[in-house]
Amino acid sequence: MSNQDQQPPWGRKNKPQTPEEIVAQLINKLQNFFSDKKKPPPPGNGQEPSSSPSSPFANIGKLLAIVLIIIVLQGVYSSFFKITPSEVGVVLRLGEYSRTTPPGLHFKIPYIDHLYKVDVENIRKEEFGFRSRSPGRQLSSSFDRRGYDNESLMLTADKNVINVAWIVQYRVADPYAFLFKVANVRQAIRDNSESVTRRIVGNMDFDYVLSNRDLLAAAVKKELQEQLNRLFPKGRSGVNIGTVQFQDINPPDQVKPAFNEVNEADQDMKRLVNEAQETYNRVIPKAHGDAKKIIEEAYGYKAQRINDAKGETQRFNDILKEYRNAPEVTRKRMYLETMKEILPTVVSVYVIDKDQQAPIPLLNITSAASALPITQPK
Repeated sequence: MSNQDQQPPWGRKNKPQTPEEIVAQLINKLQNFFSDKKKPPPPGNGQEPSSSPSSPFANIGKLLAIVLIIIVLQGVYSSFFKITPSEVGVVLRLGEYSRTTPPGLHFKIPYIDHLYKVDVENIRKEEFGFRSRSPGRQLSSSFDRRGYDNESLMLTADKNVINVAWIVQYRVADPYAFLFKVANVRQAIRDNSESVTRRIVGNMDFDYVLSNRDLLAAAVKKELQEQLNRLFPKGRSGVNIGTVQFQDINPPDQVKPAFNEVNEADQDMKRLVNEAQETYNRVIPKAHGDAKKIIEEAYGYKAQRINDAKGETQRFNDILKEYRNAPEVTRKRMYLETMKEILPTVVSVYVIDKDQQAPIPLLNITSAASALPITQPK
């Protein structure tokens, strides 16, 4: 037996099974509700349908009821809101700050509370002196600097013109202050960044700006954050400066040839200075070493001479003391010690007699024997 055969004898109730059927049924009921035609009475009583006109206030009441229902449904629908993980919600109640909601599903009073969503995780970026052609690509491969000279041209402390391009990255720190305390936060960041950068660059020389971009960026970041903090009441900074990065620091195109010549001359000067410094480092320490060596040798010679003199003096005093005790013995001893030192070095010896008219040479048998050849016996 089929399902239809199992239905009760009074018929099957028509229930909607899909959302499309529910919507269609609701539309039909609304059409019937606004229709001016009344259902005809059941046949068989002999009466004709009444043709009396309906009251105009009935339709207005129906319209107001529908509008009221729509408003209530819309209020119920808008009373729940969802905050994504990268956002926070700022809720105003009758125009006054009520609360800040974290990510998740929340409730608010319809038609009284007003919600503002703020992305606090996204890193916002402001470019000065150039514009990126394709966001997300590397700056070195896709950027345009034409037409932004008013932002990039600056005057240094030594009255030179320099072309500076930089980036300021920031993130929302206080959503309420970001939304309602400053009318245009983006324009405030641009104006303050240009003001701080021009002031810092204007207090530095041209060469210092070219060679110290990291120090320059750190100084700009610190002063820019201080300037923005002063814009918000009670020090509630709406944004935090994350990074200040200088992309390009160069002289203007009109003076680049002269600047390159100056750089070449400066490089030659540095090369000559380095060569002179290398010669200085090689020659001067050697000269200092030689001078110190001579001075130390002089000190050593001085100490040696003094010690020798002291030794000879002490020896002479000792001999004098012995001579006073035994003059004859001391004299002979001195004579013999002197002859012992002198005679081994003497080649010819002459013995002079006071009665002899001419000196008689003494035959040096030892020297003659040493000079004769040595012969072996047969």
